[in-house]
Amino acid sequence: FPMSDTIVKKLLKQTESLISSGKTTEAKELLPQAYKILDKAAKVGIIKRNTAARKKSKITKRLSKASNK
Repeated sequence: FPMSDTIVKKLLKQTESLISSGKTTEAKELLPQAYKILDKAAKVGIIKRNTAARKKSKITKRLSKASNK
């Protein structure tokens, strides 16, 4: 499938909603997929490399914070 900004946004929203609703195990399962999509988007040029790294860091930080509660 072609890579698009919409796919990236949709996956990030999905992960964020899982974290905020307290479903950390589901979010952890989705994390590798999110990493893959972000890396691919950065490679293709949809988002910049640092933006991808920042988004990955933000998701991971929120997930670890939520799973420690």
